[in-house]
Amino acid sequence: MNRLLLPFLLLLALPCTTLAQETTPDHDGVRQAVLDYVEALYLVDSTRIVRSVHPSLRKHGYWRPDSNAAYRDAPMTYDQLKALATRWNVDQQRADPATAPKRITIYEVLDKTAVAKLEASWGIDFFQLAKIDGRWQIMNVLWQSYPLAQDATDDM
Repeated sequence: MNRLLLPFLLLLALPCTTLAQETTPDHDGVRQAVLDYVEALYLVDSTRIVRSVHPSLRKHGYWRPDSNAAYRDAPMTYDQLKALATRWNVDQQRADPATAPKRITIYEVLDKTAVAKLEASWGIDFFQLAKIDGRWQIMNVLWQSYPLAQDATDDM
């Protein structure tokens, strides 16, 4: 019986880990860059794109104009994204800035690079970010509309 008790006690003595997101300055910086990106579109504020997205951005997406349509290819440059942020939600018919989904998941933050995910009203975006001159900036975005079996309000 003692042989079983010792391993159990050793397991209890090990430090516990948590699945909660870390809150370090780098995690906060990554989260803020992604938040700036989504709020630039929701709030029609292109200055947030300037603040959070690197000018060499590579963005590629797949969207459906309606549930019966096939996915369409949607590449976008930094300048196109910045222009989109000046008009996408100008009438607030696409998303209510106060209630629109903006779930951010940070997968990994290293000292120079990070990976994150955003669930927004238009779909799901995956980000690669880099820390440049002390500031986290979005370098690459790959996104798609929600799959047919899921929409922006599921589990949010």
